[in-house]
Amino acid sequence: MTRATTLATLLALPLLGLVAAPAPQAQAAIVFSAALTNAQEVASTVPTTAGGAPRPASFGTATLTLNDSQTALALSLTIFNIDVTGSQSADINDNLVAGHIHAAAPPGVNAPVVWGFFGAPDNDNNPDNLVITPFAAGVGGVFASVWNAPEGNGGTNLAAQIPNLLAGLAYLNIHTVQFAGGEIRGQISQVPEPSSLLLFGTAGLLALARRIRPRRG
Repeated sequence: MTRATTLATLLALPLLGLVAAPAPQAQAAIVFSAALTNAQEVASTVPTTAGGAPRPASFGTATLTLNDSQTALALSLTIFNIDVTGSQSADINDNLVAGHIHAAAPPGVNAPVVWGFFGAPDNDNNPDNLVITPFAAGVGGVFASVWNAPEGNGGTNLAAQIPNLLAGLAYLNIHTVQFAGGEIRGQISQVPEPSSLLLFGTAGLLALARRIRPRRG
């Protein structure tokens, strides 16, 4: 074994130890994320004012956390350039109408609402956890809510939709006055667990060791 290979292997051993460490008995929480854009809508949207002038592109970011017992999905969503109060801008086209999670569909395909948290349908009701914090300046705001186990739209519930979330077949959709079918959309994807990232890091170190050639002389 060369000196370079030995060094890379020694660096990798702590990472391997972390990966190999026994997992706790309780199931860990699962974290998801979504980046909402105009381009992900079917078809993509180009926001304008009621008079036809361009308005700023709308977008958003979201983090969703499924608890370890898989009975609640916490949502934290921030949207920009969509009027969450009806009075943040002078125009009506950017007014928020509804916010939903839809499933089951891959990117580029539409699907029904499985849980609504703002507007209609409103499935955030057992209990109602929605808190909206409009921006102090500018257009947009922050939404915090929880999809609780009994909640869902059209006869579904959280447990029935967990497989779609894990498979990347659910998406967030934000509807406005101008775009009743959705102005911004974001596919919900699972965030890799730290152990998965460690595995990738270890593999990278070992690959690096193979590429390093011993010194001659």
